[in-house]
Amino acid sequence: MREYRTEELAEAAGIPVRTLRFYRERKLLPPPRREGRIAWYDDQHLARLRTIAALLERGHTLGGIAELTAAFEQGRDVGQLGELLGIGWSEETPVRLSPEALADYFEGEVTPENLAASLDLGYLATDGEEIVHVSRRLLDVSSALVREGVPLAAVLETGRRVRAHADALAALFTDLLTTHLTGDEDAVTRLRPLAKSVVEAELTMAMDRLHQKRPPTGGPQTPSS
Repeated sequence: MREYRTEELAEAAGIPVRTLRFYRERKLLPPPRREGRIAWYDDQHLARLRTIAALLERGHTLGGIAELTAAFEQGRDVGQLGELLGIGWSEETPVRLSPEALADYFEGEVTPENLAASLDLGYLATDGEEIVHVSRRLLDVSSALVREGVPLAAVLETGRRVRAHADALAALFTDLLTTHLTGDEDAVTRLRPLAKSVVEAELTMAMDRLHQKRPPTGGPQTPSS
């Protein structure tokens, strides 16, 4: 595992040294290894800084990130981390993994580039040697696609594109409910299963239509003259 001096870690993370020191003072980073007056950081510290950047990008405050960090350090049950990770009352179940377990899921495709993409999407959060994936279902689907031969980078890029469509669908249904059920504060939560059913049915029919348009394969060949 590579080690970094303070200035080197800040440069690798793309932040000023003063920001790194501020995070350290706020206990957002675990203590570095000390060798005399020199502080040595490692790749786990760099991963934590990338997590902080990804969470800040998603709108988390430093206070919320500090709470997430404390939750890891206190061993809080992973099922209680949903709100801290920004998935609120989501039905998704976060999964806590070791780096080795994550590597087993994706069969050698856990590269620095794919980790960075996962952090940027908000699929992963890291804390020292521990990793949290925000959704058991997304983890299982992603690993299944990789086992089928789809590169993880392509899975993540597709996830990014799906996210944009999902955000648009969520906005559409939320606008529908808040416009026509004014004053019903529980409408979005209560009627969310209906929205999920519509999306699932439309997706299924759309895939059927695409399949029907595809030219047949393996059919009888036209005899040559």
